[in-house]
Amino acid sequence: MWTQIAFWLCAAGAVITGILVFRVDSMARATFSLLASFVFAGLALLLVHLTYLGVLVILMMIMEMLIMVVFMVMYMMNPAGLMPMSMVHNPKGSLGIAVGTFALLVVGIYLIDWPTSQASPPPDTTRQLGEALMGSKMLVMMVLGLALFAAIVVTVVLSTHRGRYDRFGDRLDRTRPRDPVRGGVGR
Repeated sequence: MWTQIAFWLCAAGAVITGILVFRVDSMARATFSLLASFVFAGLALLLVHLTYLGVLVILMMIMEMLIMVVFMVMYMMNPAGLMPMSMVHNPKGSLGIAVGTFALLVVGIYLIDWPTSQASPPPDTTRQLGEALMGSKMLVMMVLGLALFAAIVVTVVLSTHRGRYDRFGDRLDRTRPRDPVRGGVGR
């Protein structure tokens, strides 16, 4: 019973924070609302014993949204993406598309003759899904993760104004950085 209550609270939380994505007035707040929505969805997956998918959704969305906020703070024209702005463009057109898509999906649910299966599900569907997704490709994914991390580090290092070795100013033989209080005096 408590699991069902927690599931429906997570489902409601996912929907409410998903709606907040379009109701808050800044990109940073919208990003964190979207993160909360995905975390609620991941918790709902955990509550129905889909442990692999639940943890995967939560970890992936936390990293994705945090990276999005970091880039938003770095590159947006307004400070930290906190300036008020509308998250909805063409509200009437987007509402029409959303209602039409929802109606089409509901009609499809009721009109399609869905196949039934007589086979019983495997004992551990989460393990089978994990092996199907990552079984033979785990090494490739680990190498790809390291390559992406290295690319991010290299991009940050190369994009700094000073460069990699210029931490002491314009001279590489300087033993300590210039002191900005004393007018830039250093050895």
